[in-house]
Amino acid sequence: MTTHTPSTLERERRAYRRGRERRSVLIAIASTLAFAAIVWVTIVNTEGWANVQQSFFDPAVAAEALPKVWDGFLLNLQVLAISVFTVGAAALVLALLRTLRGPVFFPVRMLAAGYTDLFRGLPFIIVLYLIGFGLPTILNERINEVVLGVLAITLTYSAYVAEVIRAGIESVHPSQRLAARALGLNHVQTLRRVVLPQALRKMTPALMNDFISMQKDVGLISILAAFDAIARARGVVATTYNFTPYVVAGILFVLLAIPTIRLTDWYTARLREREQTGSIL
Repeated sequence: MTTHTPSTLERERRAYRRGRERRSVLIAIASTLAFAAIVWVTIVNTEGWANVQQSFFDPAVAAEALPKVWDGFLLNLQVLAISVFTVGAAALVLALLRTLRGPVFFPVRMLAAGYTDLFRGLPFIIVLYLIGFGLPTILNERINEVVLGVLAITLTYSAYVAEVIRAGIESVHPSQRLAARALGLNHVQTLRRVVLPQALRKMTPALMNDFISMQKDVGLISILAAFDAIARARGVVATTYNFTPYVVAGILFVLLAIPTIRLTDWYTARLREREQTGSIL
């Protein structure tokens, strides 16, 4: 059995690559230590840092606030879980309406375009006020805060997600539609079996980013007098005169978003790598 022996040139290349890797690691370590030293000198080792720690990072207040904030955070998760389905369904309908072809569908396309323009332009906090306080006033009855929150999020984010889906649908080459129709598929079958599967791969990173943004904005439902994480934190702040509960609530939202952020980065890098290597998407 013969073993392969690298040539002198190949050994030199491997040694060069190992040297570059070691150099990169050393540079990364040195830059990290330098950054930590700058942070220590300019922030931590200052007179005002003790006040910052006491007002925003008090462990005793954090331990007191965590159970209450967590109970409110479960309400945020409930609204988020429901909104994922309502936003997805409404956005898909809007995107399909905007991609309808033919002059007969012009009024429908205009209505869908007006909807997306309106709710992409309105600040989310204004939508919350209009839905949360205006709708119960018009109907003259009390509406559950979860329902109001889901409705406000659906109205706003369906407009954003619809544009992402529409862009993904229109990015599929027209020849794919023509080939599907030539095989005897109707319009609905062409969308379901040919267009949407290809569009989904291209629009997934943007959809993930919208989902991350929605995770963050769910915290604004405290405006509707909902006892969510932000409202619970505000209650503890009112009794302790310390802002640590807000930091606790913020950490919970960050921990919720980090897995999605990392998944988005991984998927985007994987998609880019496949495109650069010429793989079929």
